[in-house]
Amino acid sequence: MKNYKFLVIFMASLFSFNDIYGSSIVIKNANIFDGIGEESYEGHILIKDGMINRISKSTSLQGDIIIDAKGKIVTPGFISPDTEIGIVEIGALSVTRDDQSSIYDIGFSIHDAFNPNSTLIPWNRSNGITSALTLPRNTSSPIGGLGSFFLLDSKLDISSEADIVMIGRIGESGSSSRSETLSLIDDILSFASSLNKKDISSNKIIDEIIDDSAIASYMELMPRDVVALYRLMNESLPLIMKVHRASDILKLLELKKKYGLNLILMGAQEASLVSEEISASKTPLIINPIDNIPNSFDELASNINLAARLESAGITMMFNVARDHNYHLIRQGAGVAVANGMSYSEAIKALSSNVADSLNISKRGSIKVGNYADLIIWEADPLEPSSMPEKVFINGEDMNLTTRWLRDRYIKDLDKPNTYRN
Repeated sequence: MKNYKFLVIFMASLFSFNDIYGSSIVIKNANIFDGIGEESYEGHILIKDGMINRISKSTSLQGDIIIDAKGKIVTPGFISPDTEIGIVEIGALSVTRDDQSSIYDIGFSIHDAFNPNSTLIPWNRSNGITSALTLPRNTSSPIGGLGSFFLLDSKLDISSEADIVMIGRIGESGSSSRSETLSLIDDILSFASSLNKKDISSNKIIDEIIDDSAIASYMELMPRDVVALYRLMNESLPLIMKVHRASDILKLLELKKKYGLNLILMGAQEASLVSEEISASKTPLIINPIDNIPNSFDELASNINLAARLESAGITMMFNVARDHNYHLIRQGAGVAVANGMSYSEAIKALSSNVADSLNISKRGSIKVGNYADLIIWEADPLEPSSMPEKVFINGEDMNLTTRWLRDRYIKDLDKPNTYRN
């Protein structure tokens, strides 16, 4: 009987031990850029159940798996804030595009079309992008389309936050007069500000509201368009507006103040001309810091020192690149920004915590206790394009960094016919 009791106690303690330590990973001797502070520090990180459980600057931590970073840089997983990942494979092939709608404008969502097996995911993940904001193409409305946040872990059980931003544009890509576009945006926002929760309680009520509104009727809005506008005004949904010209930026800042918008400016190549106004309004920017030559008459003030100038003005920044498959080149953009006067720590934040904070993405974008363990161990400087990740963790899971799955299928099991190779 005593032996039986001892066995029960021993087994209970064993299960307890496994519950505590069974999924633990320690990254030791890391040079940590946490996306929060101004300087890096040497430390050890304990990952447990997919979360950052503990960070120690002096005491070695214990875990099932020990990874010695040997003084190499560890950063948060980088977040790309402007992509088509999961909804576009080849831009020239319409059958691979799920980024536009012929029915919806303002309320068009790409969330349910996301393909976790997209070839863009492993390529960008192996270059340090662990999550991304996927945006549709601009609709016919100057405000229109909803973007979603996705983890790039390639799991069919998709980890995402649906419809967390609305997008829009002013300027070069539009075919209408600027005055008309700005008036239309003002009218749309005025209509949106008039909506209350009761107004969106049923499609029947929404249809009546559309019929009673000149602007909603003219635009032939659908119920989901109206619901999206209600969210924009009542749930502080971020509105990402693509804009470059300084005068247009000022007009958008006026609309932000008038309607209490959660505004983010994207592009903003003339932002340095109105940096004081942007800073005072606390409006974040998404910029491509590599841009140095005007691509249009809206970008005459484009300058390679833009990021450094905006940092000096105290403006929160995120980075994007020209829309193609290589969204990981935001790292190169950050490196160019640092080479032209931006601080290293702010460049890291622009790739990580600034994105999470500006888009209300919780528990990601920085290395701190209680956050998801989205971490990168780099072989060298992450802002150097030739430097690659040695380890990529998403939710504490060590990711496979293979990028050419189809090629690998045909270079193994060569003694078998192609159709029998896994």
